[in-house]
Amino acid sequence: MTDQVAAVSFFMKTISKTLLLGLTAGALCLTSCETVENRISEHQDMFNTLSPRDQALVRQGQIRSGMSMNAVWLAWGSPAQKTYGEMRGRHTETWIYVESRTAPYGSAYYPYYGYGPGFYGGFGSVGVVRTHHHGRSFVFFGDPFYDPFYYSYIPPTISVPYRTVTFSSGRVMSFQYLAPPYR
Repeated sequence: MTDQVAAVSFFMKTISKTLLLGLTAGALCLTSCETVENRISEHQDMFNTLSPRDQALVRQGQIRSGMSMNAVWLAWGSPAQKTYGEMRGRHTETWIYVESRTAPYGSAYYPYYGYGPGFYGGFGSVGVVRTHHHGRSFVFFGDPFYDPFYYSYIPPTISVPYRTVTFSSGRVMSFQYLAPPYR
C-alpha cells in the first residue's frame, strides 16, 4: 500500500509541475505579444499624431502629465480595470494596471514543506480507542489537518495593482507607480 501512495504522490507531483510549466509557457506567449513596439507598429497612424516628445516617451514605455489617452495606451497597453469618478468638479477616468505575483505565505522550504504525502507530512492516520463506557476517543497519528484539495504544489498567485493613471478631458491628470504590498 505504501508503494501505491508513493506512486500516486509521484504522479500528482509530475502532473502539477507539467501543468505549471504549460501555464507559464502559455502566459509568456500571450504577454510577449503585447509590447510597446507591437502596439506602435500596429497603430502607426495613432503614433504619428503624437508630438516628438511624446513619441520618445512612448518608445521608452513612459508617460507624462498632459499626455493623451492614446499615447498612454501605446506606452502602457490596455488596463486591467477602469474606474470613473469626479475630481474638483471634473469627470475623471482612472486606468488600473495589475500584475500577478506569487502569494507571500507558505513556509521557507518551497513547495510547502511538511504538507502532502511524503516525509514530515502524509495523509495522517486515525485510530479509534474504545473506553469501558462504550464511548469512543479518536487518536490522530501523522498530520490530522491534511487536506489534499487545499495545499497545492503550485504556488498561489494574487493580482496586485502596480500603477494607475487618471485622465480628465482625455488628458493625463495624474499617475502613480504603486509600491508592492510585500517584498
